[in-house]
Amino acid sequence: MRNIVFAAAVAAMGSVASAPSVMAQVANDDQTLAIAAILDNNSFDRAQLMIANQMQFWQPVLDTLLVMQPDGKVVPNLATAWSYNDDHSVLTLTLREGVSFTDGTPFDGNAVKANLDYLKKGAGQNGFMAALISEVEVVSPTEVRLHLSEPDPSLIDNLTVVGGAIASPATLGSKDFANNPIGSGPYIYDVSASVPGRQYVYNRNSNYWNKGAFPFERVTITPINDQVARLNALKSGQVDAGLGEARTVADAEANGLVVQRNDVNWLGFIIADREGKITPALADVRVRKALNMAFDKASILKFVELGFGRLSDQIFPTGSSAYVPELDKVYPFDPKAARALLEEAGYGKGFTLVLPELASFASFNPIVEKQLKDIGITVQWEKIAPNATIPELRSGRFPAYVFQFGYQGTWAEYQKFGYPHSAWNTSKVADPQFLKMLDATQHAIGDEQIKGYRDLNRYMVENAFFAPWYRRDTIYLTNKQTAVKLHPTNAVPHIRDFSKAE
Repeated sequence: MRNIVFAAAVAAMGSVASAPSVMAQVANDDQTLAIAAILDNNSFDRAQLMIANQMQFWQPVLDTLLVMQPDGKVVPNLATAWSYNDDHSVLTLTLREGVSFTDGTPFDGNAVKANLDYLKKGAGQNGFMAALISEVEVVSPTEVRLHLSEPDPSLIDNLTVVGGAIASPATLGSKDFANNPIGSGPYIYDVSASVPGRQYVYNRNSNYWNKGAFPFERVTITPINDQVARLNALKSGQVDAGLGEARTVADAEANGLVVQRNDVNWLGFIIADREGKITPALADVRVRKALNMAFDKASILKFVELGFGRLSDQIFPTGSSAYVPELDKVYPFDPKAARALLEEAGYGKGFTLVLPELASFASFNPIVEKQLKDIGITVQWEKIAPNATIPELRSGRFPAYVFQFGYQGTWAEYQKFGYPHSAWNTSKVADPQFLKMLDATQHAIGDEQIKGYRDLNRYMVENAFFAPWYRRDTIYLTNKQTAVKLHPTNAVPHIRDFSKAE
């Protein structure tokens, strides 16, 4: 029966068949970096910029204050130096001289202040990256001080992405800017050649201060949501790079494409209602531990993901300061022990869980339903429209759900899940002990902070905040003429990490 359930799940994912390629406006050539994206751009407005799959759209145009290399090291960029005061309440940035935006506006301290103020006041998803900046003090054209209302352990990392993206201050708030970004970056957005939703075209900025780091004369980004069409575009040479999936790897390798794997995302059963507001049973840690032991994670990884991933009971990757090796193997697959825990908690007769039926994760539904039934839990599915997935999950209506999350950095993960106001603490759970530990870690420095990160991680696993299954490999494909280094905190590579293969 188990193999039948897994076979059905794999079949539900679909098979690799022929699909039409997506025609681009600007053809690919050896001076162009042609990228296939799985999502369309949302907006170029400075306050609405995104990370993850949509970061590549703005990176050619908007340079960042700092840069994170593929090895995770942060290095200078528009800011040439940075330092904290003793209590980490003020971050001082020294700015690069002689840089101008492509509209002629100079890059200086006033430009940095305008961008950070605009990001903080905006309603964008990543406005939190500037939330703790209480004041941007412009000391001189080449120096700014970021005054913080409280320590922000993620600030340096955030300045390498949306938090540090710098647009021409003359464009901030302009309606035109949402469709025509103006920055100081290595490329200039070509409005006339681009067709939003179909292809985005960027031409080299001849005045960029670091041209040697970007070997291509042109960058094009073509949104191709369908994975078969995306693979066909790679095989035909229409594009040079794009995301793949586990079930496309064999086809990609057979056609001479280069396959890389990146440990960015984790997938599993999210236990949102840990206070039992919707499903009282979930307030008992024994029930949550039973859920961790209910799923045959190894078989899910083998049959659904074809082995492209790594089993783990924690949400942090090996490169995180919070990673604790022994937390990878805490909860074995043991339905008998899970049923015993439910009996001990007073739920020997089981209970019912209402779960959202999500189109993107539908292949897991028969597995979840069968394996929860095996320990006495009945699943009722509530269908969710694909375009309503995120709002529905964040509404707090569901006590649990299957989902995938990316990794944005150690402290960012605690910000994402740990506080009652956190975006993905959907049931607004307030764990007093955990909050106390968060506060101590936020205000710690150096080794004490790292110890705090690990203690928090251990607390989450031991108290079964989630039931992680595995770290799901992100598959990235390129042709043999294109080289790329994958990034530890993003699903797709940064534009600066592409090069021509030698």
